[in-house]
Amino acid sequence: MSVNRSGWRPEAPQAGGVDAPTFTGNRALMLDEPLIFEIGSTATTGVDIPEIATGPSRLAGLERSAPIGLPGLSEPEAVRHYTRLSRQNYAIDLGLFPLGSCTMKHNPRLNEKVARLPGFADVHPLAPVDTVQGALGVIDELAHWLVTLTGMHAVAMSPKAGAHGELCGILAIRSALEERGEGGRTVILVPESAHGTNPATAAFAGFSVEDIPATAEGRVDLTALKARLGPDVAGVMITNPNTCGLFEREMKAISDAVHAAGGYVYCDGANFNAIVGRVRPGDLGVDAMHINLHKTFSTPHGGGGPGSGPVVFSEALAAYAPLPFVEKTAEGLRIVEEETAGDHHARSFGRMVAFHGQMGMFTRALAYILSHGADGLRQVAEDAVLNANYMLRSLDDVLDAPFGGAGPCMHEALFSDDGFAEGFTTLDVAKALIDEGYHPMTMYFPLVVHGAMLVEPTETESKAALDQFIGALRSVAARAKAGDASLKTAPHFAPRRRLDETLAARKPVLVWHDPALAEAAE
Repeated sequence: MSVNRSGWRPEAPQAGGVDAPTFTGNRALMLDEPLIFEIGSTATTGVDIPEIATGPSRLAGLERSAPIGLPGLSEPEAVRHYTRLSRQNYAIDLGLFPLGSCTMKHNPRLNEKVARLPGFADVHPLAPVDTVQGALGVIDELAHWLVTLTGMHAVAMSPKAGAHGELCGILAIRSALEERGEGGRTVILVPESAHGTNPATAAFAGFSVEDIPATAEGRVDLTALKARLGPDVAGVMITNPNTCGLFEREMKAISDAVHAAGGYVYCDGANFNAIVGRVRPGDLGVDAMHINLHKTFSTPHGGGGPGSGPVVFSEALAAYAPLPFVEKTAEGLRIVEEETAGDHHARSFGRMVAFHGQMGMFTRALAYILSHGADGLRQVAEDAVLNANYMLRSLDDVLDAPFGGAGPCMHEALFSDDGFAEGFTTLDVAKALIDEGYHPMTMYFPLVVHGAMLVEPTETESKAALDQFIGALRSVAARAKAGDASLKTAPHFAPRRRLDETLAARKPVLVWHDPALAEAAE
């Protein structure tokens, strides 16, 4: 068997006696791509660079003592390397992205075009305020619609992501309690069905975290919540719709109980896409809620940035919102950046970021809202819920649906590995879906369900796309129930086979070493 230049020995898939291995490791247009260090030589460069005369070093003995070790590639080699790697990425532009709790939906190209307009794409955070009135107008109008859609009183636009927004809301709650002289309220209650960042955020802000159990149907146990409320409880962080894909029917009763006990209600708004235009969280007694613009309002996830997680506040918490924020005056729009004694923002808990927010995300989100209108946004929620229920009922005869009897789901369908043949797990199903051409669904979350598989189809998928995914998942689930051994070695058609993920997590190899040098050293 041949070995390609990366040292990887291509092997024929075991499923169905598929084709023989190739000399290159390629499978037609699925090209095997080695590491960049294995392509170029560190002894050469892709271009001719003349020696440069330099003066005395100013590095005080910190000069590099050995070559940096980067490979020298020609321009075609570099372009081909990264283009081939890009072909191995899965994206919403390639197919359905079923990650539950993530709302991976299509980003309309109209929004991208608007965000690239001069005056938005090239705006600078330090530009004089009178030169960026249009950009500030976009921020102000988006803020207006976020407040309107949520039924809240005010909004902080500066938080950069969902978890950052959570921290913003919890800090506002802490400030309100301290002003009331109730700094002794040090406990945040977090239901089992909440997002995983919720307890982490509360702990980061200095609170103790206590769990509230779920009922048999996957919703907050209101009786247990009421029993735990007391003078030490600052509030509750609740996700609605929750991570089981269910709407918290007793949300108003939860809010009323927390308020009566002197606490505040924080709502994780990551799942707002399921209720936008249909339910206003402010009407349910929510005091603070972050909104992931990349989930509900279609701005890009961004691969680590740029994120945006505005936080809406009730009237009870609006005064404690962070700086800076945009404000209308008789002279035009201005950015309020400092607390001023006696002014309406003097009670702000302070500043979370250097500048106001993510202009590109604001522009995209506003374009999305205005292009959909009130009826369009309502249909977004309705179609997202319809698609998720279609997914749930199309699969619940081959996959266990733990809360399938709790009524219709909201934006995502939840399944478990119950019923698989002995030794077969959710991981095997997920790996087999890669062979089917899909990114796997969210696995092992929420934690309240063993072997959880959380699927969120969103509203942007057609029935044909849903049917194809359903067919693929039905096929893989049937193989897992039948004990098909080939699942244990899936994926078979991906550029790389299944990793030892435990070993990779515990002993990651972060530095590349030339195997030829290592062999010579031996």
